[in-house]
Amino acid sequence: MNELDTEWKARLAAAQQRARASGRGDVAEYLFLRAENDMARATGVEWLLEACTALAGEANRAGAGLTIARNDSHRFSFGNSTMVGTALTFRSGVRALTVEAGWPRAPRDGIVRGNGLANARLSHFGIPKATEDLLLVRNNEGVPQWFVLENSGTRTALLEERIRRHVAKLLN
Repeated sequence: MNELDTEWKARLAAAQQRARASGRGDVAEYLFLRAENDMARATGVEWLLEACTALAGEANRAGAGLTIARNDSHRFSFGNSTMVGTALTFRSGVRALTVEAGWPRAPRDGIVRGNGLANARLSHFGIPKATEDLLLVRNNEGVPQWFVLENSGTRTALLEERIRRHVAKLLN
């Protein structure tokens, strides 16, 4: 967690306390939901980034020679919205796989569509058809889960095997 996220969490907690103290239960409830959603977003994004990094590490242990660059203050367009978060770029020679994940942080950034918490994109440099857009939602148990937004309009649960195929495509 970076300093801005830590500061945001502290200010959100303080605002909740002030709202409760002034009898504004509705505001306190909203702030609680916001904090809960932010935690789910951060957990989901970190899982995605860690899963991709772990698979790249496996490939490197097998001799792939991937390099990894991380940008924790990344902004990217997703539909009409701007997501703020992290970008990981895995390179193998001139080929690259970029994993972008985040969510809107300010009203001007827009929204996450589809009752989602966050968005992500897995894209291959020079292979635009291999790009996949992702949506983070809460599953039936309330746990954050990534789904691939298929071209057909359906959502498919993102499993480690699908990420593994992206890493394999980068190496082939």
